[in-house]
Amino acid sequence: MSREVVFVDGVRTPFGKSGPKGLYAETRADDLVVRVIRELIRRNPSLPPERVDEVAVAATTQIGDQGLTIGRSAAILAGLPKSVPGYAIDRMCAGAMTAVTNVAGGIAFGAYDVAIAGGVEHMGRHPMGEGVDPNPRFVSERLVDQSALFMGVTAENLHDRYPSITKERADAYAVLSQERAAKAYADGRIQPDLVPMATRSAQGWGLATADEPPRPGTTLDGLAGLKTPFRAHGRVTAGNSSGINDGATGCVVAAADVADELGLSKRMRLVSYAFAGVDPEVMGVGPIPATERALRLAGLSIGDIGLFEINEAFAVQVLAFLEHFGLADDDPRVNAYGGAIAYGHPLASSGVRLMTQLSRQFQEHPEVRYGITTMCVGLGMGGTVIWENLA
Repeated sequence: MSREVVFVDGVRTPFGKSGPKGLYAETRADDLVVRVIRELIRRNPSLPPERVDEVAVAATTQIGDQGLTIGRSAAILAGLPKSVPGYAIDRMCAGAMTAVTNVAGGIAFGAYDVAIAGGVEHMGRHPMGEGVDPNPRFVSERLVDQSALFMGVTAENLHDRYPSITKERADAYAVLSQERAAKAYADGRIQPDLVPMATRSAQGWGLATADEPPRPGTTLDGLAGLKTPFRAHGRVTAGNSSGINDGATGCVVAAADVADELGLSKRMRLVSYAFAGVDPEVMGVGPIPATERALRLAGLSIGDIGLFEINEAFAVQVLAFLEHFGLADDDPRVNAYGGAIAYGHPLASSGVRLMTQLSRQFQEHPEVRYGITTMCVGLGMGGTVIWENLA
C-alpha cells in the first residue's frame, strides 16, 4: 500500500541574470546547490541529516560544474553524511519537477522516508544546448520540425496555433506578471524562502538577497517597441518571455507519517502528477494534456483547483493554457505572485520554485483545497503536479 507524500519545505537562491555582469558570473553552479541543501537542513533542525535517504538534483546541461552526478557531489559538498546517496536528472525545464516526482514515487513505494529534490541551471556558464549534438535524423527524416530545436520559435508557432493570442495580449500578461512580482516583494511574500548567496566579481565579494531579473515599472508602451528576434514582425519578445538566468532550488519531501515522527511541517500533500508529450514544434501546449491527465488520475476537474502556479517560459504558453481551460488572462488564482517573466527561469530549477510559491500561497488561503504546479518542457512535453493544501 502506498504512503502519502508531503512537501515539507522549499527554498531557492535569488535568481540572477546570466552573463559576465550577472550576480553569479563568478559563482559555480554546484555551490548554488550546496547553499540550498545547507539551508534546508538549517531550516529544519528536527531532520537529522542521516535520515535523508536520497538527493535528486536536476540540470539540463550536465557538464562542467553541473556534471559529476551533481546530486551526489553537491550532497557531499554540503556536508551530508556520505551514507546519503544522490543522483542527477534531466527533463529540461521540468528537471526539478521530475526530481520531486521521482523521489515522491520512491517514498510512496517505501524505498525512502525523506528526500531532498531540486535543480540548478547556470545558463551563463552553460548556455542551453551546450555540447549537444542532435541526431540529424530529427530533421532529415522529418521526425520534428526544425523549429522544435529553438524555443523562441516554438513560441511563435504557438501564436500561430492560437491566433486569438495577440502580441498585445502577451505583453499585457507580461506587465501583469511584473506587477504581481513587485507586489509580492513589497508584501514580503518571496523573501522568506530565499537563501542569501555569496557572490564574487571583479569588484569583490557581495551577497545576493533578491532576484535580479524583475523589472518593476514595466509598461505596455515599453514592451510594444521591443524586437521580435525569432521572426520578422513576430509576437515573441524579451519582454513577454522568461530570461536567461542562473539559480538553484531545493525542497524536502517526506512520507506523511515520517514527517509526523520527526516533527517536520507538512505544507501540502502530493495528490497526483502527470507528464505528457506534444508536437515538439509547439512544446508550449504541453501543460494542457499533462494537466488533463493529472486531473483524471486524481478524480478532479479544473473547477476543483483553487490556485495555479504555471511556469511562464513565454506569455503565449500561459495564455494558451488559460484559454483552453476557460480561465481569464488576469485570473487572480493564477501566478498570484507573478512568474518566470519577472523572476527568471533557470531551466531545470524552476519546478521547485513553483512548488515553494504554491505552498506559501496555501498558507495564506486555508480555504483553498487543491492547487497545481505545471510547466511546458523542451522537445514537446508538459508536466503537472496536483497538491492538496495542508496549511
